[in-house]
Amino acid sequence: MHDFGAALAGRLRAGDLVVLTGPLGAGKTTFTRGLGVGLRVRGSVTSPTFVLARTHPSTVGGPPLVHVDAYRLASAVELDDLDIDFPNSIVVVEWGRGMLDGITDSWLDIEIERPLGASQAAPSGLDDDGLDLDEPRTVTITPHGPRWAGAAGFEPAAAGEAGDARLSE
Repeated sequence: MHDFGAALAGRLRAGDLVVLTGPLGAGKTTFTRGLGVGLRVRGSVTSPTFVLARTHPSTVGGPPLVHVDAYRLASAVELDDLDIDFPNSIVVVEWGRGMLDGITDSWLDIEIERPLGASQAAPSGLDDDGLDLDEPRTVTITPHGPRWAGAAGFEPAAAGEAGDARLSE
C-alpha cells in the first residue's frame, strides 16, 4: 500500500481529492504515508483520528497534503466545517465515502480490501520483528468527475455506474 501511494503521488495535483474506504487494518494510513513520501511532504504521516485533519506542507514547493479521518464525522457539512483548503491542497479522506455532497465534483474513490484473518505465515499476523506482514490487498479505483474523465492510465466506469479502474504506469 505504501508503494502504491508513492506511485499515485505523481498523478495528483492541487485540488485533487482521494477518498479511501476499507476496514480497519486495510492499509489506508499506510497508503497515505506512501503518498506523503511521493509528494515529499514534511512530517510523519500518521492517522489523524483524534485531530480529524492534519496538514503536511510540501518540502519542494508543491501543494500540501491534507490527511483527514472522517470516521467520527456525520456528514459533508461537518467535513466542510474543517475549513480545508481543497483547491490548493491534495486531500485524502479516510472513511469519507458518502460525505462529498457539495465539496467537489471530481475525486478518486479507492476501496481497499484485505483478506480476513491473520497471515498464514505467522499465527499472530506479525513477523519475527513484530511488524505487520505484507498481505495481498485488492484495490479498486473509481474516478469521478471531469478531472478524471479520459485521464491516461485510468479506465473509468461508465457514467452513473460503479466499477473498477486500474492505474497503469
